[in-house]
Amino acid sequence: MKLGIDIGSTTVKLVLMDRNDKIVFSRYERHMSNVFDKVSELMLQLYDTYKDIQTTVSITGSGGLSLSTVLGIPFEQEVIACSTAVESLIPDTEVAIELGGEDAKITFYGPTIEQRMNGTCAGGTGAFIDQMAVLLNTDAQGLNEAAKSYSMLYPIAARCGVFAKTDIQPLINEGAKIDDLAASIFQAVVNQTISGLACGRTIRGNVAFLGGPLSFLSELRKRFVETLDLKPEQVIFPEGSQYYVAIGAAMLSDKHAAVSMESILAKIEKADLNLLSETKHMEPLFKDFNDFQIFKNRHDKDRIKRRDIKRAKGKVFLGIDAGSTTTKAALIDDEKYLLYSFYKNNEGKPLEATMVMLRELYSQLPDTAFIANVTVTGYGEGLIKAAFNVDMGEIETMAHYKAAEEFLPGVDFILDIGGQDMKCMKIRDGAIYNIMLNEACSSGCGSFIETYSKSVNMSVEAFAKEGLFAEQPVDLGTRCTVFMNSKVKQAQKEGAAIGDISAGLSHSVIKNALYKVIKLRDTDDAGNRIVVQGGTFLNDSILRSIERIIDRHVVRPDIAGIMGAYGSAIIARENYVEGTESGIIKLSEMECFTVNNTHTRCKGCQNNCLLTINKFNDGGKFVTGNRCEKGAGLEKKGELLPNLFDYKYKRLFSYEPLEEAYALRGTVGIPRVLNMHENYPFWFTFFTKLGFRVVLSPSSSKEIYEMGMETISSDTACYPAKLVHGHIKWLINNGIKWIFYPCLNHEMIEDTTAENHYNCPIVATYPEVIANNMDDALAENDVLFSHPFLPYDDDVRLARQLYEMMRPLHIGFNEVSKAVKAGRNEDKRFKDDVKKNGAYAIKYIKDNNKKAVILAGRPYHLDPEINHGIDQLINSFGMAVLTEDSVAHFTMLTRPIRVLDQWMYHNRLYRAAEIAGRNTDIELVQLNSFGCGLDAVTTDQVEEILKNKNKMYTLSSYPCP
Repeated sequence: MKLGIDIGSTTVKLVLMDRNDKIVFSRYERHMSNVFDKVSELMLQLYDTYKDIQTTVSITGSGGLSLSTVLGIPFEQEVIACSTAVESLIPDTEVAIELGGEDAKITFYGPTIEQRMNGTCAGGTGAFIDQMAVLLNTDAQGLNEAAKSYSMLYPIAARCGVFAKTDIQPLINEGAKIDDLAASIFQAVVNQTISGLACGRTIRGNVAFLGGPLSFLSELRKRFVETLDLKPEQVIFPEGSQYYVAIGAAMLSDKHAAVSMESILAKIEKADLNLLSETKHMEPLFKDFNDFQIFKNRHDKDRIKRRDIKRAKGKVFLGIDAGSTTTKAALIDDEKYLLYSFYKNNEGKPLEATMVMLRELYSQLPDTAFIANVTVTGYGEGLIKAAFNVDMGEIETMAHYKAAEEFLPGVDFILDIGGQDMKCMKIRDGAIYNIMLNEACSSGCGSFIETYSKSVNMSVEAFAKEGLFAEQPVDLGTRCTVFMNSKVKQAQKEGAAIGDISAGLSHSVIKNALYKVIKLRDTDDAGNRIVVQGGTFLNDSILRSIERIIDRHVVRPDIAGIMGAYGSAIIARENYVEGTESGIIKLSEMECFTVNNTHTRCKGCQNNCLLTINKFNDGGKFVTGNRCEKGAGLEKKGELLPNLFDYKYKRLFSYEPLEEAYALRGTVGIPRVLNMHENYPFWFTFFTKLGFRVVLSPSSSKEIYEMGMETISSDTACYPAKLVHGHIKWLINNGIKWIFYPCLNHEMIEDTTAENHYNCPIVATYPEVIANNMDDALAENDVLFSHPFLPYDDDVRLARQLYEMMRPLHIGFNEVSKAVKAGRNEDKRFKDDVKKNGAYAIKYIKDNNKKAVILAGRPYHLDPEINHGIDQLINSFGMAVLTEDSVAHFTMLTRPIRVLDQWMYHNRLYRAAEIAGRNTDIELVQLNSFGCGLDAVTTDQVEEILKNKNKMYTLSSYPCP
């Protein structure tokens, strides 16, 4: 007999095989981090059936090494174990995709075995699926059943198990069907696995699906099969696929001596469990009860003024905060006394939660008072405003700032931690000048504590109290919440009390929030007048943790959980028009309230936005998913404000290629990516002058991204770079046999006082990445991919090198030189047009007393898929939009500046910041793509230039999908 034990991150798999490698006994059970007890339990079950056998045995799996050492049982590396089973049982496999509880693997089989595995993030694993299932009030199997009836897929991020809720929760709030959400969650897992693990190696041929999630979730397998475009004969789904690592361990155990079942059980009984201990501990949150009482008395002073709602008279003002997971409300009178408050988990149904609140409020509000004005904020602002005829909407940051200022005048630092998001606001001179939001990770948010407290059948309040006087808080570090969950279970298994875990989690939430998510460099950056808010800070253990970590006192209002609603009520009061009454839905009208949801695609432009349409019983409707007025069924009203983003994008790609009949030298394809947003006029004119038809790939989209994601070699590359793969794939799929995408180390010199004029390394050399990671697709379709390194800043040398490239086509040097000259002339004409329109826009705002915003980024931030329509948003606020290159020529920098100014695109940013600093009617918003290393430098420099001119700095950072 041969015994294999696979101890994974969440489950134990045990397999007993006979001499013919037939499975005679198998078990698959979750261990809940109590590995030793679960292994003991399963071994006893095995012993009850096979008492007298002799068997070889091996342990494998991510959680098996320490147990192997303690028990003295041979350990086999899981890659080798799985490969042994695959090569023996399904030898035709070319790629194996294996998903586990907290890990994901792709193994490529060939002359050498190559495996890719997730590292610090457990997004896209079984635990991620479990978390999403809880959010939808079901389990993994429930998701699978729902996904069978889906009709459309929504884009959902799978990079972080908590952060994905940011995508899902608004969809729930907007009425998306559970069927569609379930399938979209599975698609997110597929996208994360392929783009995050394949790392540029194409998944092709016969693909085996292994591991628990892929064994039990048929719709997840289906999403993989459709995405990878696998034919039925290429899909390998073997019987017992969840056991393959254990099977491999059993096969590998054959090289060891056989032992009796009694001897294995004896080792388990005599095992020293202290050798398995991995938990570290910290100092208690409070020295004693007196220390806690001092802390409590200090914070009890931060209380809001209250009055009994039954005695309310005259005008009252309502604020509603429709958050991601909760609905909050605050009612104040004309003297800002709190009359009524409401806090409820919306369970994905914000309309119903708001209805409950309004019914409760109307039942308590006396006839002597009337609701004069209402303001709503939060995730569900638009939906609640449209559904219930709320008077005003306000952005969350302003609502929270208004509330914080009421409690601590002169506040300079606000930290708001909610269930799945967090905001950090810095205030200077009475204005918010810096807002930091969590981006690709939400490991510092409060939902993890809520989820864990539910798992131990405790309320969040009771769980928090347990941590206050814990003697040995567990040090959980700063980790992905999925991994931290395992560490919590490990500590619990080793005897840590609930209080120790509660205190440890509180400490980790704050450390994650400050250092990992918000990326606070120094606790001094937190300011001196600090307000903390959000429901998470109602937990005294978390409140104590932040004061200890930053070593200063903070103000935690007693209404920390409803500060957004309270701030909204203040805004409603400040904007009240005397003699009027709120138009919010009345109690009598609520009986007839209904809402119906439908979904469709907008056909207004190439974005084809996925729309959710909510229709109300009064004939009103609310549309989400749209990026502009067209999707909402609205027409632009009033004046057309200057928008250089829109003008430049259209001017850049409006060239009409030669008809095929006139393209005597054939066709060349150019991808609409990266620096082509700068250089396309040159290259289009160059090739057209030589008699080529230029085919440009279409505007970027999620579909374009997914088209090439399996060839993306780095998960940390910025999204604009990742999009390149999809554009190249589109050109290949559309029959283009020659693709031109050159490597350009330098751009043209624009500022002679700058140290250099480099392109960033990604822009300069990404064609090399394409050549090395898409070589199979290029070769299979007989596509010539030209990616020479060219001296773009020197036309003489450029002409010579292009002539060498064109020589096989029998194009003479003179003709190439003339084409270069024509291209350069068109390039100048294009840039002059942008500058002229920038001047016209500035004249317009001066003449019409308007404001303008410089959207300063890289040229490729023009791409609507990358900028998410921020230019249209700014226009909708009545402000003109400028680009950095439309205004940078108006000034020269005062040198020296603090950084080495050697990147041409960045030089424009600095000069644009100088322009914004010198003009009171021009502001600057810097656009940044998540993962851009160089912007770690440029953002500081742009902020410094603006700060020296007493201007606010705004950074808008765009994450990867």
